[in-house]
Amino acid sequence: MCYFCQKNIDNVDFKNIELLSKFVSGFYKIKPRKKTNLCSYHQKKIAVAIKRARQMGLIAYTPK
Repeated sequence: MCYFCQKNIDNVDFKNIELLSKFVSGFYKIKPRKKTNLCSYHQKKIAVAIKRARQMGLIAYTPK
């Protein structure tokens, strides 16, 4: 079951780095839906939030 559906969380905030880091692999790639166990709606929201956090400089694009 989807993590966000269980907790009744509708909006995903791009400033919540601790939450977003759970859905990013060690190489800073967005984990696929099979590994995150999210529904398609929340997987899209997570992807958009991670991309916004990258643009704002909160999450790195690549490991150093």
